[in-house]
Amino acid sequence: MNTILIVLTLLICGGVVYLLPGLGPGALAVCFVVSVPTLYILMRSQEERQFLLRVFVLAVLVRIIIATIIYLGNMQEFFGGDANTYHLFGESLMQSWHGDLFHEGRYEQFIQSGAGAWGMLYLVAAVYEVLGGANMFAVQLINASVGAATAILVFKVAQILFNNTRVSKLATLLVAFFPSLILWSSQALKDALTILALALCIHATLKLMEKITFRYLLVLGVCLSSLLSLRFYIFYMMSAAVVGSFVIGLKSASTQSFVHRFVAIAMIGLVFTWFGVIRFATAQFEKYGNLQMVQLSRMDQARNASSGFAKDVDVQTTEGALTVIPIGLVYLLFAPFPWQLASLRQSIALPEMLVWWAAFPLLVLGLWYAVKHRLRQVSPIVLFTTMLTLAYSVFQGNVGTAYRQRSQLLVFYFIFVAVGAVILKERAEDRRAEAARQKQQLKDLQAARIMARRKAI
Repeated sequence: MNTILIVLTLLICGGVVYLLPGLGPGALAVCFVVSVPTLYILMRSQEERQFLLRVFVLAVLVRIIIATIIYLGNMQEFFGGDANTYHLFGESLMQSWHGDLFHEGRYEQFIQSGAGAWGMLYLVAAVYEVLGGANMFAVQLINASVGAATAILVFKVAQILFNNTRVSKLATLLVAFFPSLILWSSQALKDALTILALALCIHATLKLMEKITFRYLLVLGVCLSSLLSLRFYIFYMMSAAVVGSFVIGLKSASTQSFVHRFVAIAMIGLVFTWFGVIRFATAQFEKYGNLQMVQLSRMDQARNASSGFAKDVDVQTTEGALTVIPIGLVYLLFAPFPWQLASLRQSIALPEMLVWWAAFPLLVLGLWYAVKHRLRQVSPIVLFTTMLTLAYSVFQGNVGTAYRQRSQLLVFYFIFVAVGAVILKERAEDRRAEAARQKQQLKDLQAARIMARRKAI
């Protein structure tokens, strides 16, 4: 297997260099550099090291192939037009660092327009600066490595929560190779970075619930700040989930643990205040976090897309928001539906949706088990996914955006899907073992009767 992966790596990287001689080598070099921390952690790990290394390498290779197809086919607008926006304004930001006043004004205009994801622009500009020119393909391959690393992180999170290798492996495979997660982490979009930051926040929170350490406080603070630069509203939800998890954990905590967690929350708050994070987040929330802006954004999505839904609902009112939640929840979790496959882009999603619909009962079963038996441990994920699911149900207005935003939830949903699948598998194994035991008992009873007859004779 290792030999096959090495040969595949050489063939795919050689193909990339052949097809993109100007951009390929630099992009592959950046991808390797970004992959080094994950490889280093895996090499030091004693837990399922070979499995995780193979999954990571294969997941990166699959994403490199998809990224190459998208780039060569100029499919950025077809799959995610934001990539072109980040490319243009990231390049302007880079040019502004060299004193280009035109591009400086262009970048400032973008920021003043209220467009989000300024952190993505800085990443793009930094990559272009290092490589000496615009190379969108390099950003795609960075996301390829990030998307594959997220699958490895999900393994670590699942192990902390359930300490079940079957659950962890299945969740890892789902995150590594589920089509939509591959798609969104093979483009020059912010989705892969956002999902990795979310997973790191959950992992750090789980570690901090066990023991307060400076290392994981730092990881949590950096990841929360990263979320603020990518999707500011997720920053609030994750922060609330972290605090809520600490509060839930206090019920079983000692006095010393209570003090440590209180100090940890206070330290994060003070650091954020010192660096202006709280002030910036508050300004963003006041400007874009009101119901009027939510309504404008939602109506724009619903009316300007052929896949829009609930176009006449006004979410500025409590009644309107509550009215749209049920239909929004259905579209967020299950769209696109077969009767909505009116284009090639929507039809591509059908095989994946069939798998997801079949897996949803496993999600319900796994979530029920986790909440019943491990509520304190899973509280960060449950709190965050509940808030984000409800929020997207209110302000997502068309199938395309709902399908894309679902990827931020799938990485956590898949942990519970894996739990549900393992529960069913273990129940089936128990039934087979019980049937075999009963069959053996019957054989033993029959043998005993035969022996008794022989003795009687």
